Amino acid sequence: MPTNVIMPQMGESIAEGTVVKWLKKVGEYVERDEPLLEISTDKVDAEIPSPAAGVLSEILVKENETVAVNSVVAVLDGEEAAAARPPAVERATRKVEAEPTPATPPLTPRKSARGAPEEGLRRGPDEGVRKGNVRSSPLVRRVARERDVDLSRVPGTGLGGRVSKKDILAYLAEQPASEAPRPQAAPMPAPVVSEPSRAPAPAPVPAPPVVFTGPTQVVPMTPMRRQIAEHMVLSKRTSAHVTTVFEVEVTRVYETRARQAEEFERRYGIKLTYTPFFVRAAVEAIKEFPVTNSSVDGSNVVYKREVNMGIAVALETGLIVPVIKRADEKNFLGVARAVNDLAERARTKRLSVDDVQGGTFTITNPGVFGSLLGTPIINQPQVAILGVGAIEKRAVVRDDAIAIRPMVYLALSFDHRIIDGAVADQFMGRVKSRLEKWDEAVL
Repeated sequence: MPTNVIMPQMGESIAEGTVVKWLKKVGEYVERDEPLLEISTDKVDAEIPSPAAGVLSEILVKENETVAVNSVVAVLDGEEAAAARPPAVERATRKVEAEPTPATPPLTPRKSARGAPEEGLRRGPDEGVRKGNVRSSPLVRRVARERDVDLSRVPGTGLGGRVSKKDILAYLAEQPASEAPRPQAAPMPAPVVSEPSRAPAPAPVPAPPVVFTGPTQVVPMTPMRRQIAEHMVLSKRTSAHVTTVFEVEVTRVYETRARQAEEFERRYGIKLTYTPFFVRAAVEAIKEFPVTNSSVDGSNVVYKREVNMGIAVALETGLIVPVIKRADEKNFLGVARAVNDLAERARTKRLSVDDVQGGTFTITNPGVFGSLLGTPIINQPQVAILGVGAIEKRAVVRDDAIAIRPMVYLALSFDHRIIDGAVADQFMGRVKSRLEKWDEAVL
């Protein structure tokens, strides 16, 4: 049975993608999850695996062409069709036997401009995907060059030991001093989440005609901006948004970072930012109030067993939310490494599909731009998002005296359909307590 290959959506605001390179040709067999093509978007360059095993029967989008997300870019014939189809070598042999062979002298391989022999028209299944004896794609080899990684040292988890981009990133993560092992929880079946339930949308009201009274410039929305607009409106229509705001003194966090930043960077090679402090505080609060780490599925509430923390990253082209997977299993150093790695790869368009999917809770930090307070919109199908304002020293009353303290406003937008105000406030109280009583030994 034919299987369509779809242009994936690499983030909420991504509306289109460009096919950079096909890693298979029409007529070639591909295994399920074997890299099939490379794509590029405004935010992410990624290697896309095959959704099924079979023969690549049709390529609908050529290299360097751009199409909307969810468009069909290729078609795979199922394994049954692949078994019924004669092998490519046999078909080629029969074709050659049917044609007269001209008497010509044997050809020697031609040399390209770089002096290397040009490849023949037919290549073996492994040619063009190897570096030495390591199977890899052009994207993987490029990532290896950028990271100065010897591919022969990277354990490949793909078909036939093929090295993927994820393998390189896992290899790099193991190079610094490894984190102390943590006890693993017993495996539990992952909940199946269907499409987020949507509240009945009111009938659209035609917009009144726009009257231009002065000089104007009309600029069409970009596909990304249209996608962002649709996602924001969907969230407002789906969730009953309510926002609660807490003012938090972060003296201990402020002083800990000031004392430890230089040594932390020297020892671990990463900068110590405020984000890991807020992630750790939020994770601890989520453990006490698991409804904040859930989603709505019709008349059911789906509680997520893992805390996959989305971290909003602002780019020139828009906003992307890479995800720290299993943030509840990481210690402070693990969270700090993940934050730095995801932010750096987001800004250099090296996130994978997996990096931007599966979030269960989101933290956004408008404070980096000087904003004191914002009311963030929930990232569907999640039910809560924490906004962090700018940390500023302000005059506050302590023990009936005026004191100067570093303060921050935290705003939690939550879905009032399943989270009561009292629960949201208790959640924020736990976050506030964790930050105000921060233990420097956690580092």
